[in-house]
Amino acid sequence: MFCEECGKNPATVHITKIINGVKSEKHLCEKCAKELGDHGISFQSNFTVHQLLAGLLDSAKESPVTMSTKPTIKCPLCGKDFENFSQVGRFGCSKCYTTFEDRIGPVLRRIHGSNIHTGKVPRRTGGEIRLRKEIDELKKKMEIAVEKEEFEKAAEIRDKIKQLENNIKE
Repeated sequence: MFCEECGKNPATVHITKIINGVKSEKHLCEKCAKELGDHGISFQSNFTVHQLLAGLLDSAKESPVTMSTKPTIKCPLCGKDFENFSQVGRFGCSKCYTTFEDRIGPVLRRIHGSNIHTGKVPRRTGGEIRLRKEIDELKKKMEIAVEKEEFEKAAEIRDKIKQLENNIKE
């Protein structure tokens, strides 16, 4: 595919715009993309983590699954509400995490892949702890495989678990 501007160079930059539900695509070479960068094609690369979280929280609010009208809940310890978190991007205290758990859980799972912080273990001292964490993760994967009726995969995972458990005993 060649550049839609110059028609000479291969298109290496592919831009898709969706404005009011209308999708338009543009395929450009690197040179033309740089030239057009100031003329109608803008890339907002300087956004903060707060803006990212706020955007995800806004999309979570708009999704049909979480569209229920919930009363305004305030943290019993610091008194902040969820709306304040959406605007500021941080909680007021540690109790906020448990107070707003049902609302931030889906967002944390989308960002981190889990809503539980497991932390890191030092390599020198945490060999057994790391193995136990890995075993726990494998057990979860095995349960999912069994639920999906992927029994061969579950058997492979079971064998890995046994091997890791034997490593701990040694």
